[in-house]
Amino acid sequence: MWFGKVKASLAELPNALDWFENEYAQAKLEVRINGSVEKQSRDLPGIVEHRFAQLQELEAILEHLNIQLNKVKTKAFRKYLETYNRALTSRDAEKFADGEEDVIMYQELVNEVALMRNKWQGIIKTLDIKGFQINNVIKLKVAGQEDFRL
Repeated sequence: MWFGKVKASLAELPNALDWFENEYAQAKLEVRINGSVEKQSRDLPGIVEHRFAQLQELEAILEHLNIQLNKVKTKAFRKYLETYNRALTSRDAEKFADGEEDVIMYQELVNEVALMRNKWQGIIKTLDIKGFQINNVIKLKVAGQEDFRL
């Protein structure tokens, strides 16, 4: 959904990040273990699939931004290496290219999306732990230990 929009226009990136932030807030509620353990166990695979798909979309947006960053950086590097008034080493040209306005803009965008992606990786990891804990609770119930609280 958002990958196509961001790929078509970078102006959609703030809207996408806002949407992912709102979804993240909802996902944080889904990682709690409360209520019926059986219902939680039943619903968990669907929740994981849904949230993992969202993480994959974030990963695709991040990869797209990295590709665009490399494109802009290469263009700036080539500009300094080929058209600068004096001969530059590759390292000098790379340093100058890193300071270009477009390169810095893309680096900031990559950083922002990477932060959101890392938050979502935390959700996926927490859902994995939730599944493990639900499994433990169910094993306790099977063993006859019903006198515990969550």
